[in-house]
Amino acid sequence: MVRFAILFAAAALFSCSRNESAPSAAKEARTTPSAAAHAPAGARPGSHEDWCAEHDVPESMCTRCDPSLIAAFKAIGDWCAEHGLPESQCLACNPNLKIARPAAGGK
Repeated sequence: MVRFAILFAAAALFSCSRNESAPSAAKEARTTPSAAAHAPAGARPGSHEDWCAEHDVPESMCTRCDPSLIAAFKAIGDWCAEHGLPESQCLACNPNLKIARPAAGGK
């Protein structure tokens, strides 16, 4: 749980806002054109709204949608080089891992 909180803090520090001026690499990293699969602009990290339905992780921590977050995960030693995503999100290495979306309304 502490590690997850640290990751939220790191993601908040290193994430960029989702707007039209976002880097094209982050936009190209998305494999689905549906904006409904992604958090709305301005979603509070760690909230119910902060969810990437495409990759089943918090949007603020989704390195597949926002590659600029990769450096933060690598800096804290949370990186699976084999699968190219944070170890804390790697179901291939951690098949019992459960990443749950927070309840709506913050409860």
